[in-house]
Amino acid sequence: MRIGIFFGGTSREREISFAGGRTVFDNLDKALFQPVPIFVDSLGRFLLLDWQYLYKGTIRDFYPPVAALPPTAHPWSVYVESLGAPAGPLLDPHLSRVGRQVMPEELPLLMDFAFLALHGPGGEDGAIQGLLEWLGVPYSGSGILPSAFGIDKVAQKKMLQATGLPTPAFRVLTAAAWDAADPAAVLADTVEALGLPLVFKAPHQGSSIGISILKESNLVAFEAAVERSLFRKKLTRAEWQGLDAEGQRAWVQQLADIREGIGLPVVLEAANGAPTATAPAPIYHPEALLEALTAWFETADAVRLASTHGETAVLVEAFVAGREFSCIVVENENGEPLALPPTEIVKGSEVFDYRSKYLPGLARKITPIDLPEAEIERIRQQCQAMFRTFGFQVYARLDGFIQADGTIFLNDPNTTSGMLPASFFFHQAAEIGLNPSQFLTYLIRTSLAARRAGGLAPVRLGALLATLDAAVADRQQAGAGGRIRVAVIMGGYSSERHISVESGRNIFEKLSSSAKYAPVPVFLTGSAAEHRLYVLPINVMLKDNADDIREKIEHAEAGEGPHPILAKIQAEAGALTRTYAGQGLAQPRRISFAELAELADEVFIALHGRPGEDGALQQELEKFGLPYNGSGVASSAVTINKFETNRRLREAGLLVADHRMAPRLEWAADPESFYRSLETQFPYPFIAKPADDGCSSAVKKIKNRAELVAFSELMFRDQEDLLEGPATVLHLGFKEEFPQKDAFLVETLISRDGAAHFLEVTGGLLTSYDEDGLLDIEVFEASEALANGEVLSLEEKFLAGEGQNITPARYAAEPGERQRVSNEVKAVLRRVAEVLDIQGYARIDAFVRVRPSGAVEVIIIEVNSLPGMTPATCIFHQTALAGYTPYQFVDRILEFGKARAGRVAAGAPAPR
Repeated sequence: MRIGIFFGGTSREREISFAGGRTVFDNLDKALFQPVPIFVDSLGRFLLLDWQYLYKGTIRDFYPPVAALPPTAHPWSVYVESLGAPAGPLLDPHLSRVGRQVMPEELPLLMDFAFLALHGPGGEDGAIQGLLEWLGVPYSGSGILPSAFGIDKVAQKKMLQATGLPTPAFRVLTAAAWDAADPAAVLADTVEALGLPLVFKAPHQGSSIGISILKESNLVAFEAAVERSLFRKKLTRAEWQGLDAEGQRAWVQQLADIREGIGLPVVLEAANGAPTATAPAPIYHPEALLEALTAWFETADAVRLASTHGETAVLVEAFVAGREFSCIVVENENGEPLALPPTEIVKGSEVFDYRSKYLPGLARKITPIDLPEAEIERIRQQCQAMFRTFGFQVYARLDGFIQADGTIFLNDPNTTSGMLPASFFFHQAAEIGLNPSQFLTYLIRTSLAARRAGGLAPVRLGALLATLDAAVADRQQAGAGGRIRVAVIMGGYSSERHISVESGRNIFEKLSSSAKYAPVPVFLTGSAAEHRLYVLPINVMLKDNADDIREKIEHAEAGEGPHPILAKIQAEAGALTRTYAGQGLAQPRRISFAELAELADEVFIALHGRPGEDGALQQELEKFGLPYNGSGVASSAVTINKFETNRRLREAGLLVADHRMAPRLEWAADPESFYRSLETQFPYPFIAKPADDGCSSAVKKIKNRAELVAFSELMFRDQEDLLEGPATVLHLGFKEEFPQKDAFLVETLISRDGAAHFLEVTGGLLTSYDEDGLLDIEVFEASEALANGEVLSLEEKFLAGEGQNITPARYAAEPGERQRVSNEVKAVLRRVAEVLDIQGYARIDAFVRVRPSGAVEVIIIEVNSLPGMTPATCIFHQTALAGYTPYQFVDRILEFGKARAGRVAAGAPAPR
């Protein structure tokens, strides 16, 4: 069955939709479905996207195509709406670079079913549902009317009131009324009616966009909260002129951000909102906005910037002091709502914001919520009642709070939940035993039945249902027979453990949706002295992060069985689980390396740093003849150590930063002498980082003595918790990982140094054996990594839609010169791989200087023998350019590991 996956869209949630569409594309069971990627741009146009662009980090990495961008004085990151109006004629000649535009009437010819991964207006509001109904294309999720309710928070509140379901007291403040009113009077009246704190929401947005909390009766904060929800921003001449040129550019870029800012296009209005005789002209591009603001403040003292896609009202609610939860409700085999176990959200801040929702480890998701069984059942019953009341179909995500007195408030139902790998959507489905691939199959089947029941092409959809049911039954009967068993090892105990889980899940999901492999999730924990391995059931593998997984393992080892409410829900969902998964859930089970060899034919190590990349695990696997991915024992033992890696590369004539180790013993003996020694060798600013951790963990640009002292005190601390004073000095973010080490690495800060072009790149490679049994190294086009701060952050590397990686890297404007430089860079990366005896695959980070003479300098930063394999990581951008889908890339990695093990068993010489 051809499944058209709709993703992207016109809303402010388009980046999460883009990442969710990629998740669906990867996880669809390829034995049952053929995915058809339909990218919806922010103008609402449909593109049959070339598959390789699915693996870009953000939409702006590929769309609009670079050739369609107008020349500007500054480098800007823009969406297609910034091309101006009408943007179509500017864009049309360039669309063939990324895909083919599809007219709506073509959609029925391309697909049998539409899977909607769109969010917000244009995706969850009934509009796309109505179009597909008109075209006769069955689609996922709820129909037109419940979708229209699901997007409108004000309509939801009125429906809840009308049906007697509890909801916090609220008021609706229209933009027109707000502009005509006295803000102080509105504040006083609102506080009197609703009390404090107050919650401000944009009525048609998701992902916590446009939300604010007001704790005290502060007029300035009140006005800012209202304007934030309306997507407007006030700016004074003093504020603007107080910024330098770079500060003004950064202000405009932040304003243009569709999540934290107000987005483009905008109009400039009088600061008091007074109407003008003519409508102000929209400003589409950041460059034009920069110029317009400068001109505006030549004659005016203040301005209000308003998004042309803002809201016309603000929903103001009384603050609910309670425990926050989220519950997925699905239809069972009889079409009745079945609430999955509600998940409690334990936040680090008052708002479960965009960053906390989508970056693993920042918020805890506890499933089921830690309450008495009767209270959890009350939440489930109320969620099921809301599902029926709103007429939702197939599935919905319902959020809410339960107060200390037991009152349950439900709000903000979502008819399209976020579909990232660790989202509530898959997290809760796993509690009834369905992995992401199986859950998607269930959703497609149930949606087909819902559309048929609604009268859409009943004969045709009846035939589709019969065909799908037969195929699902055959798939279950075949089971894992004939498929290659791959143990995917994830987790660990380092600061990289959460990203390792993300990598492992991604590999598991890509393999589980294939017809070739049967993956087995294995979690590693313990210590350097003892590696403990556990086979995970799917519900534990899909816990939010490594610490949650370890906690569930500890509970199982203590003899705790499944939570009673989980057992109850699993029984209620038994028919679904048997149909799509074939078997129920087990408890985590500890295994030895000998038992690992019995249950797996191969191993995919998805660990990062220590353990995993240091050779110790590889040594254990080799004892049992288990093929594995990545480099061998000796090479891994070198590349895990950045200091030793640098030393060997320098001896081989390659460029690295000046560096030295800074040991704890030297610091403890005489801190002052320790600091002076470093300052003498490395003038400020310099880089300090762990020698054997990655994922940007504790990589800091040290600019002065205070920061050096703080870094040292944190790195050499005795307690696990961070030291508050040093953490403040280094501006550590919420839950930022900072490991404890006995030494750290100090390096000279690599700078432009007069180069004509200077950029940071990361390049991937893949190895194979040629016909003569010699090692062939394929080096991919490197990605240019753009950092918003002093170093690349965890978010920029791994959070969907956050970081920007340009692939291929922009070494020069002229294509021929760019390729010349690229070839030289790739030659250096290949030489690095040869010097370090890298095998399988790897990622090498470097700085590149292109001198005015054309000479190319490549300064190596670090080598990752088991690079991150999260869905958005840039190695997949690079392999896509080389023609490999992510699954094909993973398959090649596994095939090499198997071939290497075969050569070793046959006594073949080590490859060179």
